[in-house]
Amino acid sequence: MGDRSPTTRVPVLVVGGGAAGLTAAVLLHQLGVEFLLLNSREAASRLPRAHVINQRTMEVLDGIGVAGEVYRLGTPAANMTHVGWYTGVSGRRIGVQELWGAGGHNPAWAAASPCRTANLPQHLLEELLLRECPPDRIRFGHRVTGVSQQDGGVTVDVVAGTSSYTVEADYVLACDGGRTIGPALGIPSEGVEEIARMVSVHFEADLSGVLADDEVLMRWLVRPETGVGVSLLPLGPDEWGTRSREWVLHLNETPDTPLSDEEARRELCSVLELPTPPTVHRIMRWTVGSTVAERFRDGRVFLLGDAAHRLPPTGGLGLNSAVQDAHNLVWKLAAVLRGDAGAELLDTYEDERKPVAAANIHQAVQNAIGHLLIVQTLGMGPESDPAENAIALRRLDSGLPEDREFRDSVRQAFAAQAGEFDALNLEYGYTYASAAVVPDDSPEPDNPDPVRVYRPGTRPGSPLPHAWLEDPLGARVALGSLVRPGRWLLIAGEDDGWTEAARELGLPLDVVRIGQTRGDYLDPRSAWTAVRGTSAGGAVLVRPDRVVAWRCADAVADPAAALRAAFDAVTCRDVAIAR
Repeated sequence: MGDRSPTTRVPVLVVGGGAAGLTAAVLLHQLGVEFLLLNSREAASRLPRAHVINQRTMEVLDGIGVAGEVYRLGTPAANMTHVGWYTGVSGRRIGVQELWGAGGHNPAWAAASPCRTANLPQHLLEELLLRECPPDRIRFGHRVTGVSQQDGGVTVDVVAGTSSYTVEADYVLACDGGRTIGPALGIPSEGVEEIARMVSVHFEADLSGVLADDEVLMRWLVRPETGVGVSLLPLGPDEWGTRSREWVLHLNETPDTPLSDEEARRELCSVLELPTPPTVHRIMRWTVGSTVAERFRDGRVFLLGDAAHRLPPTGGLGLNSAVQDAHNLVWKLAAVLRGDAGAELLDTYEDERKPVAAANIHQAVQNAIGHLLIVQTLGMGPESDPAENAIALRRLDSGLPEDREFRDSVRQAFAAQAGEFDALNLEYGYTYASAAVVPDDSPEPDNPDPVRVYRPGTRPGSPLPHAWLEDPLGARVALGSLVRPGRWLLIAGEDDGWTEAARELGLPLDVVRIGQTRGDYLDPRSAWTAVRGTSAGGAVLVRPDRVVAWRCADAVADPAAALRAAFDAVTCRDVAIAR
């Protein structure tokens, strides 16, 4: 038996140090909530896993203070404007699509957020987040072996080397990928545990002499000799595009034909058309699943990230969902621990995040199916004949009338994949419905394409629309940047009634007046006026996670009473908050 250390007491215990756990840790630290993070790994992960960081996540990272470093270390905008399909690493391009806002050039994406989509391997993002955490609050090589709940808290058993100890916490955030906490509490998952098996090879090679199209970030190589496709992605780190030094190649395997390391190296040589293997840093095996936990909360335990939902990588929604889980939950935990909100506010985490996870899973699965349909439309597959595959690919640019129908069907298959790379509303415009949102009985806006078309507005539950404002010195300011960590924002018009009401109540609330001619900030191009959904006398209340919680369409006789009632509702309290 090893040594038994004294029990540790902490308000919040975070189990797992991936994207969800580290984001939660940074946000807790930012809000002054004492926490402890346990990671069963001996050190931070070096695996280049997920990489796409969408606009809503970049806004979270901007609030943390690491967005600038993400852009500096990540793929330059010019090298991530498109995705392409090719007939091999040195073959011709047979399909292309704009990718995630085209590096900021797509006007719809530029209007949605001051942040453009970024691309950075997950292990580098986690390094940035880890730097923002107090070192004495992070413990690597500490493995959870048991968890139990009592009235008022959670007890977790931990092993570290030959020692063991117990942690008592008010709340536990399970960010462990579903490996420990969820199973220990008997929380089942719904869905398909294994859709596919993947082998990812992280390697180093100079491919600049064979690759074309420096603006293409992701490449699908449809190989006539095998009838299947593989994906190739640059990892930088110093240069990107076709000049990237490091890469990752994703290969499929089946339970019947698993790839050994040596076979994976040979396949790498074949794909890259090289006589000898390049430098291989690591070979990773993982399964693609599509599952969602039956519940995201069990008493005082919350499931985040992969512990709550697993998504196919198609669309890049998994990492972003994990970060946004933490962003949704942490401010609520802090408010409850401070006494600024009722404990029922924590129920809204599952109410809000589970529908988003389900929608993301559905789209990710559709994206994966779309890639299979592209290969099928080309007449290929694992059992197809290489010679016939080559003939089919030549038909794409034959120009012959008899090949027109085939060309059109392939073009349509590529176009149908747009939901993977142009899903602005799914990524950014999703809305919440819970007790932390006061509905105003306004109809849900008509949307002809709920995946791709984002229509900004302030209907409660919506993300705060982006607008560029002008501060008193004439500098340009993004509206979302006015929401400070852990605080609410009331956006009013040009009169002072709402400002005075907020001061009377003493709420954890900032107030700004935005007008076209006067106010704390000016709206010179009417960007905010066009989407605010209220008159100049109304107001919009924004939660700490930049979600519209309540709006008042017009001026009211007693703004203090209206604001007090709104706060009581969205913080699940029966009495006004005193601060």
